[in-house]
Amino acid sequence: MYAYLSETNIRHFIQEALREDVGSGDHTSLATVPSDAVGGAALLVKDRGVLAGVELALAIFKEVDAALDVQVFLHDGAWIEPGQVVLEVRGLAQSILKAERLVLNCMQRMSGIATYTRSLVKILDGTRANLLDTRKTTPNFRLAEKWACKIGGAENHRYALFDMILIKDNHADFAGGIEAALQKAFAYNALLAEPLAIEIEVRNEDELAQVMAIGGVQRIMLDNFSPSRLRDAIRKIDGRFITEASGGITEQSLRAYAETGVDFISVGALTHQVKSLDLSLKAI
Repeated sequence: MYAYLSETNIRHFIQEALREDVGSGDHTSLATVPSDAVGGAALLVKDRGVLAGVELALAIFKEVDAALDVQVFLHDGAWIEPGQVVLEVRGLAQSILKAERLVLNCMQRMSGIATYTRSLVKILDGTRANLLDTRKTTPNFRLAEKWACKIGGAENHRYALFDMILIKDNHADFAGGIEAALQKAFAYNALLAEPLAIEIEVRNEDELAQVMAIGGVQRIMLDNFSPSRLRDAIRKIDGRFITEASGGITEQSLRAYAETGVDFISVGALTHQVKSLDLSLKAI
């Protein structure tokens, strides 16, 4: 289990989302549905893709009403087709209605992300490259989006600013250059009880040469290199550092980048350019 998927983090995410959606109460349900009314609902598939968010949905139902009974028929990572039933939930009708929109919002977006991620992972088949997500996520929804990328077959990059030192172009420019940024990062890291992994972005062969001469980093991000330039850079690196390609990599160019021998390819579009899958929750 990834650290960000701890029970504490998941519950905090759900509680904040419910606070946003329910506020002082679901007044429509309170006004129209008797408090003791019981019933059931089925989560129906209306689209094709990779299912994601089932485990999160279970946690949402539990947080709303631990007495709700949920029967799961399809699990995270399954390929789904229209007409299938993912799960059925039974219990107090007011509780089901309170959880409905949060469950659907999370699962629809997560399934869209997992579907697109899976399609890109397939393009990498037969190469050594692994697909990475990024921090280009929806504010306060990162936990679900990173989780969906994992379900789709990608690897999570750093979760946030706190779990890695990643020196990008602006850091280097503000610090006074590549060497200054690295020396400051080494000094900072030496003061930490648990030193962090260091990655640095390079924009050209000059910066790559500087980083290779200094060393001390775990990963080099080669930003906006063409596939041919990337291949040459990886040949120069010769396994001394983990390599990552980023910047403007599309579905059409992904295979060419993967065939350079790069270790990782980061794609922001996994989370910021995705269409949600169509799911619905209907009373039964």
